[in-house]
Amino acid sequence: MVSIDPTRTPAQAQDATASSKLYRAAWRWHFYAGLYVIPFFAMLAITGMAMLWIAFLDGRDGDRIPVVPQEAALAVSQQAEAAVAAIPGGELRQYVAPRRDDRAAIFRVDADGAATMVAIDPYTGAVLETFPRRSGWYDFADNVHGSLLLGVTGDRMIEIAASLGMVLIATGLYMWWPRGAGWRAALVPSFGRGRATWKSLHGVFGIWISVFLVFFLISGLAWAGIWGEKMVQAWSQFPAAKWDNVPLSDDTHASMNHGPKEVPWALEQTPMPASGSQAGITGLPEGTPVTLDTVDMLARQIGFDARYQLNLPSGTDGVWTLSRDSMSNDSENPMADRTTHIDQYTGKILADVQFADYSLAGKAMAVGIALHMGTLGLWSVLANTVICLSVLLLCVSGVVMWWKRRPGGLRLAAPALPRDMPLWQGAVLVGLAISLAFPMAGITLLAVLLFDWLILSRIPALKQTFS
Repeated sequence: MVSIDPTRTPAQAQDATASSKLYRAAWRWHFYAGLYVIPFFAMLAITGMAMLWIAFLDGRDGDRIPVVPQEAALAVSQQAEAAVAAIPGGELRQYVAPRRDDRAAIFRVDADGAATMVAIDPYTGAVLETFPRRSGWYDFADNVHGSLLLGVTGDRMIEIAASLGMVLIATGLYMWWPRGAGWRAALVPSFGRGRATWKSLHGVFGIWISVFLVFFLISGLAWAGIWGEKMVQAWSQFPAAKWDNVPLSDDTHASMNHGPKEVPWALEQTPMPASGSQAGITGLPEGTPVTLDTVDMLARQIGFDARYQLNLPSGTDGVWTLSRDSMSNDSENPMADRTTHIDQYTGKILADVQFADYSLAGKAMAVGIALHMGTLGLWSVLANTVICLSVLLLCVSGVVMWWKRRPGGLRLAAPALPRDMPLWQGAVLVGLAISLAFPMAGITLLAVLLFDWLILSRIPALKQTFS
């Protein structure tokens, strides 16, 4: 808190009082935002770390199952036949090429409305393992991380938390910004006794990771249903006009998502091209049958090395789709992202989208999502782990500080709203800016203001509980 020195001039004392009132107002909003945000931030940090290490150590779809390399691998079609034979009545839908010579090939086989992943030894055709698609611990953590297992409702709740996180960061930085104490106290924790130690840890870690936290919140919000899907992503989608006038399907690339996000952010809302015309550029040589083996051969010829994904056509106008992106753990380089569509009848390439073709926002998201998910190698896994642990420390220290300063009984002890707050116009403008940039934050702030004004200020018992 800002104290008032009796030796100051009246003007200095007035400035100090104004600063104190602004501090208390920022503290009040920091407190209210924290009430909602802390449980969500703790959940996001825990599930985020779980996904980081599961993907790095075990893979998402069994793609890290080891095999013994031999002189030559079987044709992909032979491997696929073994996979389909393992699932009675199954239909092949996807092939995930091994990332290394000593790793299994993965096939997705659908039967009776269920998708099963089949791990195959690419040298012997032996079935190594079968498991329902998207049923592992990674996917459980991912579903909690993205929607709390509540679908759209959970997505909106998390978007509110992420949006209010911006309020939490802004108010926290304002309160911890050094005012005569020097930057050392702001950047280096001091260890004493009681609440002061927790306050120092909370402020120092908060100021150090604030930039990283803003980055994680914005990159996560870009996938959210309101700020991401309705606003930013809709403005930044890859233009279908770049398909060079090939026929377009009624489906968008988002139709290739099955549960978690799999399609690059910049392409998700763009229509899929359609098979069944003479459009496109040369892919397979004329007269070459379009089969799993020849499409895989074409993929290797045009630069899809190591792990990539091959999705088979769906329906009469469906296309073969080759894809590689860091978001799906196909590679550790987001600038190597690529999606290629091939006509199922002619073998012509209908569209070939690479990182260079993305808009500026698409490029930023391709790199941002890879950083967010920690798919750039061990260093990014370790860095993200440190950030997640720091977020947990902020959550714990915030709760401990409240616990140590709370009055008796059930009062939440929010700092009282100062009267005649100076510079309130500036605070309103900041609030409007945040509300316009992040609508869910604006709606929530308005709801809290109305609750504070219409209910708390008029019912003494509630006012005592919340303040």
